[in-house]
Amino acid sequence: MDVATSSTDLVVIGLGYVGLPLAQEASRAGLKVTGLDVTPQVVDGLNSGTSHIDDLSDADITEMRDAGFQATMDPRVLGTTDAIVICVPTPLSDEGGPDLSAVAAAADSVAEHVRHGTLVILESTTYPGTTDEFVRPRLEKSGLTAGTDLHLAFSPERIDPGNVAFGVANTPKVVGGLTERCGQLAAEFYGRFITNVVQARGTREAEMAKLLENTYRHVNIALVNEMAIFCQELGVDLWDAIACAATKPFGFQAFQPGPGVGGHCIPIDPNYLSYKVKTLGYPFRFVELAQEINARMPTYVTQRAQELLNDSGLALSRSRVLLLGVTYKAGIADQRESPARPVARKLASKGAQLIYHDPYVAEWEVNEERVPRAENLERALAEADLTVLLTDHPDYGATLLNEHARLLLDTRGVMRRLNGTADDARRTTSPIQRDGIQVL
Repeated sequence: MDVATSSTDLVVIGLGYVGLPLAQEASRAGLKVTGLDVTPQVVDGLNSGTSHIDDLSDADITEMRDAGFQATMDPRVLGTTDAIVICVPTPLSDEGGPDLSAVAAAADSVAEHVRHGTLVILESTTYPGTTDEFVRPRLEKSGLTAGTDLHLAFSPERIDPGNVAFGVANTPKVVGGLTERCGQLAAEFYGRFITNVVQARGTREAEMAKLLENTYRHVNIALVNEMAIFCQELGVDLWDAIACAATKPFGFQAFQPGPGVGGHCIPIDPNYLSYKVKTLGYPFRFVELAQEINARMPTYVTQRAQELLNDSGLALSRSRVLLLGVTYKAGIADQRESPARPVARKLASKGAQLIYHDPYVAEWEVNEERVPRAENLERALAEADLTVLLTDHPDYGATLLNEHARLLLDTRGVMRRLNGTADDARRTTSPIQRDGIQVL
C-alpha cells in the first residue's frame, strides 16, 4: 500500500520523544496514523517494528503497526489526511536564540501538499507568537487562508520521558487556536484520545503556558542549587531543610539540588522566553540568572570532588574517578543536555582518570574520546579513588554505595533517602553517614 496516496486520519511530523508517543495514543484510539520523518534509520526501524525511544518498546511499535501505523519519508502523505501535528525539534541556535529551521521545513512541506479543511497543530516548543507570525505565513503559501480554509492551532507537548504514571492520554492537554473555531476543532481532535483537554484563549497563551511551566522549574532548581553552595559553607543540611519544608501542606513545592539541569525542556525552553522578551527591549533577569547558576553547577561539583579527595590525601590529577549515571534523568537512556558531560570535561581537564557506569548507555564519549565503561559495578566502586553519583538510576541504591564506594560525592541525595528509594517527599530521619561520603 502506498502511504502517499491512501487516506489517513493523522500525520505526525517528527517521530521522536514527542511525536511517537502521540502517534501511539492516537493509534490506540482507533485513528489511522502515519508518521513522517526525515531520518531513514528511524523510518526503516519503525516499519520493521523497532523502537528508538525509551518510552516505547518494540512490542509497542508492533501493536501500532497492527493498528495500521506506518512511517514514511514521503511528504505527499500530508495531502491525504484530516489532521497534521508538527513535533519537530527546536534547539537553541549558536547565538542562543531559538532554531526554528525544522519548524520552517515542516511548515513549508505542509504548504506544498495540504488540502482544504485540514487541521494543522504545532507542538514544538517555541516563543509566543511563533504559530501566528512564523508558521501561519508559511502555510498560507499554499494559497489557503489559515483560520478559514485550513485550521491552525498550538498545543504544547508535555512528554516526561520515563514517567510511568503520566503519559499522553492522562496528562491534561492545553490547546490554543488561531481562531475560536480552530481551537474548538483542535480540542475535539485531541479529545478523541486524551482524557482532559484544556482550551487556552489563543495560540500565544498556549505557547506561553509551556514556557511558564518550564521557567518555573528552571528558576526553582536554580534556587536550591545556589542554596546548596552556601549551605555547605554554613554547615546546614539542605536536604533535611527541604524535607522539613515539604511537610507544609500548602505554599511549598520541593525541588532538589543536583549537578546541573538536563533534558530538552529545562536548560532550553526558558531561553525562548528570554529571547522574545529581549526583542521587546527588556532583560529577563530571572531566566538569565537561573541559567547562570545552573550552568556553574558542574564547576561546583568538580570543586567538591577535588576537596573530598584532598581531605583523604589524594590529588585529583592522579585519581581514578568513577562517574555513576550519564543520562539526564534516572531510569532512561536520554542524554540530551546531561550535566554529566560538562562535569566529566572539567574533571578530565584537571587530570582525573575517568571511568563511567550507566545501565542505559553502552558507549560514552567526552572531548571526542571514549570513556571506559565499568562492567562490574561493585568492583568499579571498590577500585575508584572517588565515585561521583550524577544520575540516580535505580541500580544505585544507598546500601550498595555505602558498602563498596571508597569515597563518594552524591549529587542526587540518594544517601539521604530511606532504603535508597526515590521518595523525595519522605523525610529520612537517619541518613547513612560515614567518613568519605558527602551529599551535594
